[in-house]
This record gives sequence, C-alpha cells and structure tokens, in this order.
Amino acid sequence: MRATAVRRTALAASAAALTLLATACSGSSDTDGKAGKNDRAGAAGSSSAPKAPAEALSADELEKAALAQGDVKGTKITKAGAADEVPADGVTVDKKECLPVAHAMYGVAQEGSAASAKRKVIDEPKADGKKKSLEELAEGGAEDAFKDAFDLTSTFVALHSYEGTAGADAFGALKKAAADCAGGFTATVAGTPTEVVSVAEEKVTGGDESAAWTVTSEDDGEKAPFKLVALRKGNTVATFFAFNLAAAGGDVTFEVPAEVVAAQDKKLA
Repeated sequence: MRATAVRRTALAASAAALTLLATACSGSSDTDGKAGKNDRAGAAGSSSAPKAPAEALSADELEKAALAQGDVKGTKITKAGAADEVPADGVTVDKKECLPVAHAMYGVAQEGSAASAKRKVIDEPKADGKKKSLEELAEGGAEDAFKDAFDLTSTFVALHSYEGTAGADAFGALKKAAADCAGGFTATVAGTPTEVVSVAEEKVTGGDESAAWTVTSEDDGEKAPFKLVALRKGNTVATFFAFNLAAAGGDVTFEVPAEVVAAQDKKLA
C-alpha cells in the first residue's frame, strides 16, 4: 500500500478510534454499574462456569488490583480520567441483544456491579536507534516510517466487581451477546454512531474463564479492527478494548493484547 493510501486509511480509522477509545468508559464510582441495565434475564444462566463467590471487591481493593506503571513492559499505564468518561445511558444500540458488547467496548459495568477501576495502557514508541537516510525514505522508507509511527496499541481496561453471582452472569451475558451479534450492529455514544460490521471470536486464556473477539467497525467505507477481551476472576470481570491505528491500513497484524491481559490476570490472582 502506498504511503498516501496508508495515511488516508489511518485517518479514516482514527474517527472510530477516537470515539471508541478516547471516550471509552463510563463513570468509575462504586455505583456506576447500576446504570448499565441491559435486560440480561435470558442470558443470566448462560455461563457454564462455577458460580463466583458472593463477596465483591471494594473500590479500594480494585484500585490495588488494577494495572500500574511498570506492570506491562514497554507501555505507559494511567488511570482513566474525567475526560474519558461517558455515562452508561449515553450508550445505545440498534439491536437490544448487542448492548452487553457495546457496554464492554466502552468499559460500562453490567447490572449488579459494586465497584469499578479503569486504566489506559498505551504502547511506548520503539526506540531502535535506526534513522533512515533521504535516499531510503525516497525509496519507500517514508511509508515504513509512517506505519511504524502508528504501530502502537492502545488498550482500555475496565475492572468491575459484582455481588453474588452477577459476575459470572455478566460474563455469560457478554459471551451470548457476542455470538448473537456476530453479524454486526450500530452503537451510538453521545450522539455519534459507530457501525460494527462483525464480531469474530478470538483465542485467549486466563482467569476462571475468558473470551476474546475481533470487533470490526466501518466508517465511510474504511474498516478498522478492534480487540475485545473479557476475563472473569472470582467475582471480578475485566474487559480490555484495544486498537492499533496502523492495523487499519491492512499491512500490520493486530493481535489480542495478551501481555496486558496476562498482567491483569496475575494481579487479580
């Protein structure tokens, strides 16, 4: 792909990225999950995993269990701030059964949540010390340099603790919604619609149970892949929503953020 094409595709994909990542969370208070009602009655018993213990982690306990700088090599980890927040009732979908997926994409807790903690994990630029000459840039190096500059993964991590069996139920509801909405749906956040054209299952391990998907959005004919991961450890459900801008150009392989998932799994142990 020519540099101009990569640039055009990346810029088109960034519109979806800004909507889905820059504002990717709901409030982080102890009660924010209670606003995320989504009619999960049909899916409440869909998880085959053992029911989680009744006691939920407190907000302080979740903060201690959340990722911190240094937990994932080569990344910058920060707390989600007020500028990242989107109210739960600001997330709507055109297909009711897809709401658990949309909520997970934006870090919104499901019904029964007792507390939340949220982080942003961003890859640090790779410093290999190699600088290209003008001749190399003229011979295609500029395109490679452009792709390398965007080949960074941003992951939004949301931890939610649940009361009773609500954690296992929330995980089961998300898995069911992802299967039911494999053909896509439209999510609207703060009045801005994002068209999801497919939700495809991926492989991931960790926790008492875990699942992952590639969520592909489309904007003005340009597609952009995202990675969505859910991991349940006891009565806590962690969701990870990741985007790599260079992957929107089609020349970069974008994987599930396995190192981030593993690090969070370890801290929840």
